[in-house]
Amino acid sequence: MQTTRLALAAAALLVAGPGAAAEISRDAVETASYDGGPLPDDQNPLIVKLQVLLDRAGVSPGVVDGWWGENVKTALMAFETREGLDADGVLDPEAWQALGGPDASGIMSDYTVTEEDMNARIVDEIPDDWKKLAEMDWLGYTSIGEMLAERFHMDVKFFALLNGGLEPEAGDTVIVAQPGEPDTTSVARIEVSRSAEHVRGFDADGNLVAHYPATVGSAELPSPSGTHEVSAIAPEPNYTFDPENIPEADVDEKLIIPPGPNGPVGTMWIDLTEPTYGLHGTPDPASIGKVASHGCVRLTNWDAEELAGRVKQGVTVAFVD
Repeated sequence: MQTTRLALAAAALLVAGPGAAAEISRDAVETASYDGGPLPDDQNPLIVKLQVLLDRAGVSPGVVDGWWGENVKTALMAFETREGLDADGVLDPEAWQALGGPDASGIMSDYTVTEEDMNARIVDEIPDDWKKLAEMDWLGYTSIGEMLAERFHMDVKFFALLNGGLEPEAGDTVIVAQPGEPDTTSVARIEVSRSAEHVRGFDADGNLVAHYPATVGSAELPSPSGTHEVSAIAPEPNYTFDPENIPEADVDEKLIIPPGPNGPVGTMWIDLTEPTYGLHGTPDPASIGKVASHGCVRLTNWDAEELAGRVKQGVTVAFVD
């Protein structure tokens, strides 16, 4: 039975795996509690629970992976700001209570892989060469595991850890996180912080209603300054490779790179009135906030999709330090 095949492999990994991996399981996440004091430094069930609760509260921590980092800290700060708490990005019992931590349940759940999942447009590999990318017609996921990890806002390595490292097949029951549903609250103004590397959205009354970790520009190609506007929204966008913007690629011609979740701009493009700049998805959600982009603002695919559903043409986008 395929469910047993996955469960036995996962159990073996969680019991015999190295270091912190042996401590993370569905039960450990569900029963994780917080009574005060500093959070653990290792990959930990409590951090998994915190990440899922932040996601459910409408402040994105990026990928769910069980590691504390700047993305989780800034998400916690956004939650504290919104709730009128001391916005220091340090978990305390008051913030834990406000997140619903003491009574939270269903942090992880079972998901049975369907035939429809197996029919997704999976590709064998995503080449590093720009010219080879341009020859493809779709830059899809490279595995069902990668697809399911993104669907449930998980790091693909963390998904593999929980599920024995095996590639799921139809009928397999896998363990997944249960993040929040997409928030549909309208965003009237976007603020992009270059120094804190996050995107925040505010409603018409100036209330903070959205927070997403982001990768913002680079030293060679910084993001724009000042205030601009959303000019268009393009799901499943292609990408125009311009050698002037990426000289290290050693390509001397413009190329049209096809769409797909593993394309350079992921599954969503929010175009700005500043030419060539936008807010968009990424083929590598675990890199958000950690690796420089080529001048634009990069979000996880699911965050870019959610934000696109909350804005319209003319929404202002301010870049701040």
